[in-house]
Amino acid sequence: MPRRILIVEDEAPIREMLCFVLEQNGYEPMEAGDLEQAQNLLVDPYPDLVLLDWMLPQGSGLSLLKSMKRSDLTRQIPVIMLTAKGEEEDKVQGLEAGADDYLTKPFAPKELMARVKAVIRRVSPTSLDDIIQVQGLHLDPVSHRVVADDEPLNMGPTEFNLLHFFMTHPERVYSREQLLNHVWGTNVYVEDRTVDVHIRRLRKAIATQGYDKLIQTVRGSGYRFSTRIK
Repeated sequence: MPRRILIVEDEAPIREMLCFVLEQNGYEPMEAGDLEQAQNLLVDPYPDLVLLDWMLPQGSGLSLLKSMKRSDLTRQIPVIMLTAKGEEEDKVQGLEAGADDYLTKPFAPKELMARVKAVIRRVSPTSLDDIIQVQGLHLDPVSHRVVADDEPLNMGPTEFNLLHFFMTHPERVYSREQLLNHVWGTNVYVEDRTVDVHIRRLRKAIATQGYDKLIQTVRGSGYRFSTRIK
């Protein structure tokens, strides 16, 4: 079954172009020209990804993004923001609200498809039981074991869950609040700074092999798991 992608864009020519490109690449596009239409399409069966314009007739696409991230039913749907806004502050605002990527108009169809495929691959890279490998770091969700360069590592259950989330969601910045929601859950009251404590413990647990450098602090935004140099 092709992956369903919801396009939330008020300009019809852009919607038509996006639909054509997505169909040519084997996806099933859905169209919404405003916030109300988008809300009506965010129902079961849910789209696999949303391409969301920043400026819409009834308000900001950012408000729809925030609404999606507040709902248990739509929180996990990845979102790529499409907008003419190119300022760094706007990009950070969209990413902090929960967007998975950010594409500034005008953009080439090839770039769009590269971003779409990368986001889908990033948010659902493996099944929950698959062993995850990043460089020499191996995490086995079934046996709850972590091995770095064939050396077993010891860590607490929270650090394990945090590492599992990071390894399955690489190359994206997550705020403390987002990490709390994903790793601890929305029904647990935990202070934001608790994340910092567990990040320190996790870094210490994987530091013997130098893998602590994979967990990067992004000043003013949160944390990122990345194999790239800052």
